[in-house]
Amino acid sequence: MKYCLLLLSMFVFMQVSAQSDVTESGAGTGIVTRIKTGLATYYHKKFEGRRTTSGAKYRGRKFTCAHMSLPLGTIVTVTNVSNGKSVEVEVNDRGPHSRKYIIDVSESAAKELGFFNKGQSEVTISYGKPS
Repeated sequence: MKYCLLLLSMFVFMQVSAQSDVTESGAGTGIVTRIKTGLATYYHKKFEGRRTTSGAKYRGRKFTCAHMSLPLGTIVTVTNVSNGKSVEVEVNDRGPHSRKYIIDVSESAAKELGFFNKGQSEVTISYGKPS
């Protein structure tokens, strides 16, 4: 029993340290903006032309992303914490399939954010949901 509690507390600690979630309500708009911070990575070139979960073909030149739980079609603003650059991307796939990352972005988005040659970067993602 103690071992299970220890594992559960370690799991919860790792989840909290990996990303944070802040909620702000839009002033009278009926939309709640959610903000999360964590690591982002980008699609490898080998995925070019492959079908995404939405059915569209992956194109590195488009501003798209993969997220595990956001509805397909959601527009997400991704901001690189280290340089302040941001882009808007559309969720059209599921991923990343690692708890280390909160989002996978397309090659063009990674270049615009300034982390294409680094492989990963700490980012904040924000998106709105109707309240």
